[in-house]
Amino acid sequence: MSEECLCDRCTALCCRYFALGIDDPETAEDYDDIRWYLAHENVHVFIEDDEWYLSIQTRCRNLQDDNKCGIYEDRPKICREYSTDNCDYYTGSYDFDQYFTEPEQLEAYAQAILGDTYKRYAMRQRLKNIGMAKDHPEKPSGKQVLAARVRPSVKGHPSRHPKRRHNAPSGPAALVALSVNTPKR
Repeated sequence: MSEECLCDRCTALCCRYFALGIDDPETAEDYDDIRWYLAHENVHVFIEDDEWYLSIQTRCRNLQDDNKCGIYEDRPKICREYSTDNCDYYTGSYDFDQYFTEPEQLEAYAQAILGDTYKRYAMRQRLKNIGMAKDHPEKPSGKQVLAARVRPSVKGHPSRHPKRRHNAPSGPAALVALSVNTPKR
């Protein structure tokens, strides 16, 4: 009787994205940089175990239609070191602290974390973008600027990781998580 190999059932989830650790944002500018990342297609950002990651949802060009590696014998070291111990198919759900698929989700999180500091930053950026002096009589309010930056019709990208989900976060950012469309397992 032959033992079944996990690779025989592989859907190559690990070959359809990669994630890189990024610095934890500390300032409004840091959050704005991450908001810019999320403005790009197929880019997600997540927090797991208090660590921030940039996730690029893109298929490896060496992945074949049968979900096998086209350069297996010459695959990169990172692929060779990947094992069934940390396989996306096998390990189960992830416990993301937060999972962002849209710039507006990250911005809501930044507002919850930084409060008025973020509102002042957003106002300064708006005034710079439109070339208006901060003492201009028609200057919009901070509340108007923040409201204009939210796109209520935006929904999260459909997941390319149908097996992933996160547990609901707790704490001050929990209200933000309610609007985050997270991948489902």
